Amino acid sequence: MQVQHLSEQELVRREKLNALSAAGIEAYPAPLYPVSHYSEDIKKQFTEDKKEEFASVCVAGRVMSNNNKGKAGFLKIQDGKGIIQIYLKKDELAPEGTDTNLWDLAIKGIDLGDIIGIKGYVFVTQKGEISVHAQEFTLLTKSLKPLPVVKRDVDGNVFDEVTDPEFRYRQRYADLIINPHTRTAFTQRTTIMNTIREFLNTRGAMEVDTPVLQNIPGGAAARPFSTHHNALDVPYYLRIANELYLKRLVVGGFDWVYEFSRNFRNEGMDRTHNPEFTVLEWYTAYKDYFWMMDITEQLFEALALAVHGTTDVPVGEHIISFKAPFKRITIFDAVKENTGIDISEMDEAGLREVCKQLNIAVDPNIGKGKLIDEIFGETAEHTYVQPTFIIDYPVEMSPLTKKHRSKEGLVERFELMINGKELANAYTELNDPIDQRARFEEQMTLMERGDDEAMFIDHDFLRALEYGMPPTSGIGIGIDRLCMLLSNQPSIQDVLFFPQMRPEKFD
Repeated sequence: MQVQHLSEQELVRREKLNALSAAGIEAYPAPLYPVSHYSEDIKKQFTEDKKEEFASVCVAGRVMSNNNKGKAGFLKIQDGKGIIQIYLKKDELAPEGTDTNLWDLAIKGIDLGDIIGIKGYVFVTQKGEISVHAQEFTLLTKSLKPLPVVKRDVDGNVFDEVTDPEFRYRQRYADLIINPHTRTAFTQRTTIMNTIREFLNTRGAMEVDTPVLQNIPGGAAARPFSTHHNALDVPYYLRIANELYLKRLVVGGFDWVYEFSRNFRNEGMDRTHNPEFTVLEWYTAYKDYFWMMDITEQLFEALALAVHGTTDVPVGEHIISFKAPFKRITIFDAVKENTGIDISEMDEAGLREVCKQLNIAVDPNIGKGKLIDEIFGETAEHTYVQPTFIIDYPVEMSPLTKKHRSKEGLVERFELMINGKELANAYTELNDPIDQRARFEEQMTLMERGDDEAMFIDHDFLRALEYGMPPTSGIGIGIDRLCMLLSNQPSIQDVLFFPQMRPEKFD
């Protein structure tokens, strides 16, 4: 049996819990509680002229500060929308001649972190603070673990928060309680998701679901997580992308489909990468990458307005403008702009020499496409702070992309760079099944050379293309990076409720 080691404060709280139980006070009563108002709504709507509308309110929340002086006092509770002050008076809640256990044990003994319910009326204190005068008190949950200490101003707002990432990411539930900016980042994430859905739905797109478990990890160049299906006795993979399934739906006659896809890639972790992440992908028939650039500008402009009310968004030390149009530059010109080196006509040997010249370490097993990607990533990508479309990639970098209509050796592809990071990747999609088969076979050659991120051949997808896929444009947008950008968070872990971490060891 595992022994739980308790601090002195935790032991005191358990003693209070036992005392409440002995007095017949339920510390964890049935969940139904008739909340009628929230803190933010009361503060925004209450005026002396509307006093009668707030003569009877019922609020509930977690105790964040307690200035109870024995017979009367103030405390502040935090609900789902903010913080509000509560006024408690013993003579009203435990009048003379009544059993004072409730006051002495539950109210006088309130701990920070306890969850309480209050029925009463709204008034304004002598200091001008909108508060709730308690006429009835209910203990809804006794907190057995003390909240981490933060410093707050007189209004209860945090000005000295807990910043330790080990604590914040492992105990996100506590981080959400004590750090308001954490809650804000996640409410902004919901705004972003809802705005995207509305943007796409009003234009006729259809949201769909595709498999997470796949027998072939297709749609991207990445190392997959693998598992085993016992009933079928076959290996399966967690999806690295949903692209090939969405294209199957376009083949089937749905002209515009999208999905918020939970993807999994068995790769490294850093400030912009997590092994489990969310991507928005959509595919639209009869469109190309020029149309996709235009509508992507419209979407990002709409997102900035929805989250911030302006197209000028603070991100770190920069102000990023999401006002269309965005800059457009080819990947070769981007490398040349930042290094002075023209790599557009180089073969694999020449690219390896450039990597050596620029001190870029590369795997000997990767091919021409990955070499170009490494050179761009190391020398150019970080320089594009304002929204920039990097366009017209080499065919070797893009096995699922249609060949450029006018530039030999290139494909119709763009990546959207913002604040030095890739936010979106889009193509005019390859719909020639013969060309697609040849591209897959080239990927298999790379796999045989030792590239463990090369693509498998998906024979069923090739069969689908043989039925005929209309001209199509598709895009993938990294939702987590987008949320980092628009909520001004420095790390992907700050926009994931529960990022992956090494397992915690308990005594």
